[in-house]
Amino acid sequence: MADDILMVSADRSVVAGEKGPFYYMLESFSRHWGRVDVIGTRPERRVCTQLFGNVHLHHPESGKLGQAGFIARTGRALAFERRYALVTSHDYNPFYNGVGAWRIARATGTPWVSEIHHVPGHPVAATLRERVDKAATRRWVGWAQRRVAGFRVVNAGELPALLGGWGVPAERIHVLPSLYLDLDVFRPDGPRGAPCDLLMVGRLVPSKGVAQLLRALARLAQRGYGSLRLRVVGRGPEQPRLAALATRLGVAAQVEWVGWLEDAPALAAAYRGARALVIASTSEGGPRVAAEAMACGTPVVGTRVGILPELVEHNRNGVLYDGRLGSLTHSLQRLMTDAPFESALRARLPGDLSRFGREAVIARLAAGLKAVAAAADRR
Repeated sequence: MADDILMVSADRSVVAGEKGPFYYMLESFSRHWGRVDVIGTRPERRVCTQLFGNVHLHHPESGKLGQAGFIARTGRALAFERRYALVTSHDYNPFYNGVGAWRIARATGTPWVSEIHHVPGHPVAATLRERVDKAATRRWVGWAQRRVAGFRVVNAGELPALLGGWGVPAERIHVLPSLYLDLDVFRPDGPRGAPCDLLMVGRLVPSKGVAQLLRALARLAQRGYGSLRLRVVGRGPEQPRLAALATRLGVAAQVEWVGWLEDAPALAAAYRGARALVIASTSEGGPRVAAEAMACGTPVVGTRVGILPELVEHNRNGVLYDGRLGSLTHSLQRLMTDAPFESALRARLPGDLSRFGREAVIARLAAGLKAVAAAADRR
């Protein structure tokens, strides 16, 4: 079987020189494949096109309208130069990654795996767009399941049941997590960032629930807790609207907007500087940030989405709330004002996170994908 892999990704940060989770994933992934080719989206800048000796980055000059064609042309050209064991695509509406990957697979005979990290609007839709995206994803799955070697999902909770309910046979659903931690970086002892009470880390889109968090902060200020400080680490299209909302709610002075932290050690320091990480998401595939914060000894207050119910033991090492504003406000007030409760949560952190060791996680992911490719070759 061939030992090279072609990945179609939404990422554009690595080519821009940013060292986020995908960068560190590729660093480990490169040790399990002869060559890794990544086709991404148009970046804001290009700093590097090759990493770790055998990882090659391919990004277009054009925007999304031409993305599927760019993927197909680039992938076919690469696949005619070498034989890939597998082509994978990170798929979400409007599914140009998957369409491009399917065209590569159809032209070259390479097995194709569609990766669905999470489904917008599941379990709860934050916007009309998310309801549309969920319906589009269901249609995509129905179309793709006749063409793919399988679907890769990243958690064993919500997505296998959802895809199964949409008619995908269990043997075509492959649970292959990629949530890893560098436990030498994400640990309780180490440099501490600037102190804050509440921390939010993630892309600024409606499903992350930042607007709800701001409203909870405003309610707490009305109850006399106006000294609480929130740090928001992340970028995204909602940032201007969220900043305006903070002003209208009267909490702008309590919120610090941090667009980006340069690397994993800086992010770990930010977790250590916070009293709690808040995850107010309505849908998630991970989220990675929960495991990172807990590894740094920081409790998580979050909704029951993604892997959070697997990680957080309610009122033991963190807090799970029901998604309503009143519940979030109550949970934050208790954590911020009940010192013995906060200490008890911290005493149980980080807990046993050995299953998230980066090398072990990426080794299992690579082995799982190779197994899917081998099974497809036998068919």
